[in-house]
Amino acid sequence: MARGKNGITKYLVWGVLIASFLGFGAFGTVNFSGGVTELGHVGDTRITANDYARALQSEMRAFEAQSGQPMTLEQARQFGLTDQVLAQVVTNAALDDETARLGLSVGDERVAAELRDIQAFQGSDGSFDRTAYSYALQNAGLDEAEFEESVRRDSARSLLQAAVLAGTTLPDTYMDTLVSYVAEERSFTFAEIGPDALTTEIGEPSDEDLQATYESNQDAFTLPETKAITYAWITPDMIVDTVEVSEDALRAAYEERRGEFNLPERRLVERLIFSNEETAQSAADRIASGEADFETIVEERGLQLMDTDMGDVDQGALGDAGEAVFAAEVDDVVGPAPSPLGPALYRVNGVLAEQITSFEEAEGDLRDSLVLDRARRVIADMTMDVDDELAGGATLEELAQDTEMQLGQIDWTDTSDEDIAAYESFRSAAAAVAEGDYPTVEDLGDGGIFALRLDELRGPAPEPFDAVEDEVRTLWEQQQITDALVAQGNSIAEQLAGGQTFVELGLEPIEEAGLTRNAQIDGVPAAVLEAAFDLEPGQARSIPGDGGALVVRLDEITEADLGDEQLAGLVDQLRDSAASSVNQDLYGMLASDIQTRAGVTVDQSAVNAVLTNIR
Repeated sequence: MARGKNGITKYLVWGVLIASFLGFGAFGTVNFSGGVTELGHVGDTRITANDYARALQSEMRAFEAQSGQPMTLEQARQFGLTDQVLAQVVTNAALDDETARLGLSVGDERVAAELRDIQAFQGSDGSFDRTAYSYALQNAGLDEAEFEESVRRDSARSLLQAAVLAGTTLPDTYMDTLVSYVAEERSFTFAEIGPDALTTEIGEPSDEDLQATYESNQDAFTLPETKAITYAWITPDMIVDTVEVSEDALRAAYEERRGEFNLPERRLVERLIFSNEETAQSAADRIASGEADFETIVEERGLQLMDTDMGDVDQGALGDAGEAVFAAEVDDVVGPAPSPLGPALYRVNGVLAEQITSFEEAEGDLRDSLVLDRARRVIADMTMDVDDELAGGATLEELAQDTEMQLGQIDWTDTSDEDIAAYESFRSAAAAVAEGDYPTVEDLGDGGIFALRLDELRGPAPEPFDAVEDEVRTLWEQQQITDALVAQGNSIAEQLAGGQTFVELGLEPIEEAGLTRNAQIDGVPAAVLEAAFDLEPGQARSIPGDGGALVVRLDEITEADLGDEQLAGLVDQLRDSAASSVNQDLYGMLASDIQTRAGVTVDQSAVNAVLTNIR
């Protein structure tokens, strides 16, 4: 839908707020490509470079705020954002040109009211704050006159749009027809015909069959956009064999981790604390006599067993209760015994034996740990040198020759996940790299580092037939099986329409009742619902399924009750949606008509100059 007054004003304000509070912007001070100030004209109205740059950066920052991920200019190009923003800026210029031709404008009072409504310009008491206003504009690289003129233009555009879109009400007949279509319900029965039910044999495909299948299913055999990337990388695992660790270092590490390798005997214990000794003793007596068990006492206290769980503890952790607890057997309840919070009952749920690991037994694990740690430090120490080498013009190939880094190549797509592509940091860097980018050192996350270079960007392209022949054959067989089962289903559908039941025909029926067109059935293709709304009661149809066929029979149609109060919300929703669609069409026609009458000129070289200065 076309932006109304508030929408347009917010569009501008976001540009100011993002520039002011996030540190982007200052486009008013940028001299694009040695003096480019405009991109073209719509009639007599200029399309300025700054308007386009601000709008594009605002949309890119909005994307980042929503996704939580940085957006590069290359990504903005891929998403079509650069073209969308350019089209919007051209449309705004067209509306500005039309308002100027009509002599349509707003006064200073209207502009002042707009400024007072912008929260970023308000003080703590909610009134307009001149200092906040000046500060925000200064950080956005705008002067007050420039900004106020932009608000004036936005308001004038809003008036023009409102005049065109006013009175776009929809007739009741249209709404009744729309609601009847959307709220109509259907009840139907369907059944699946699986490959096991196939009664015909599938022969061998000819070369022509396979070639036809390959050509008619190019999407299934098309490689996605691929980046040919050369990279140099090093990980701790690559250099562990070159790292030596002395026995003294190993013994020192063993002493530091002695508590990890040598664990005392422990118990799995539950503890129930009481407010006084008498209550605790009474509970212990009930458990000893068999009148109640530990779980019962816990429940009577309004607790759950998880509230009493202490996990595994050694004797020292239990204080004065330790000796009694460690003398008990599994499932014994002991106490009352002391606890920091009062007298308690303790139940023993398990015994964990003492664990003693000698230095000789731990030496292997210690060596692996120390070697990896030292390998990480070696890589950390070389990172700055590698970065300096790259900054000085060294190639990845030269790095591989002069250091322990290894050279590799990958044809990377967004589904690559093997070897170095298993690292998230590499995938992110590969997704962002563009032609002309210089390699820089980045972390792999496990102590390793890498640098990469884009050698070639290949657009989506079909895989050679020879490389996917087996997959083509499998697809051909699946299609033949599905076609054969659909043909069998057509015969069954005729019998169902003639009065026979699913059960009589050896099928397991699934019944669905009172479904509207936008209903969703878990595990069932949308084609089932589409077929049901394309049939008359008693009719049946066979349709392709997932590896088989589905037979659908329509049982009943329930017309929408237009007098039902429960449909009032749906009517309002549909009315708003339909009106929005009509308004959008009218707005599009208005903008197109203005551009056709006034004429549009856009200098692509100027657009490219603006994009060159955006990062």
